[in-house]
Amino acid sequence: MKINSKTGIDKLIFGMFQKDVEALYGKPNKSFKDEDDNTVYQYNEQKLRLTFYKEENFKLGYIVGSSQDLSLFEKKVIGRNVVEVQKELNTKDFAKWEKEEFDTLENYFNESNWMILQTEFNDVVKVEVGAIINDKDEFDWKFKK
Repeated sequence: MKINSKTGIDKLIFGMFQKDVEALYGKPNKSFKDEDDNTVYQYNEQKLRLTFYKEENFKLGYIVGSSQDLSLFEKKVIGRNVVEVQKELNTKDFAKWEKEEFDTLENYFNESNWMILQTEFNDVVKVEVGAIINDKDEFDWKFKK
């Protein structure tokens, strides 16, 4: 599954509604509301968690993935050393990373692409991508019907 920087993952495009996602992947294995009353879909086979923002009319705004098939610029991401992944991305507008630590996990956040590489033992275990916010402080929805 290809990570499309600033756009989504695979066929998922930021701005899709739940019905658009269900047309691609079917009903989720699990669905629930988070602490902000957003709707979250979980797809076990694809190893994806999708968040539809309540305040944005339940548009797809955030994707978390942990599939071994996730790739960025034709290279696998999950299970690889974070330093190697960052070196490859430095030449592709991913030069600046902010590090945050939680117990045994580290998050490496790249704001310009709204991407987090979550690591454990220096290997990437999860990738999180979010819809981009433009200069007008609004979401830059990529999905157009």
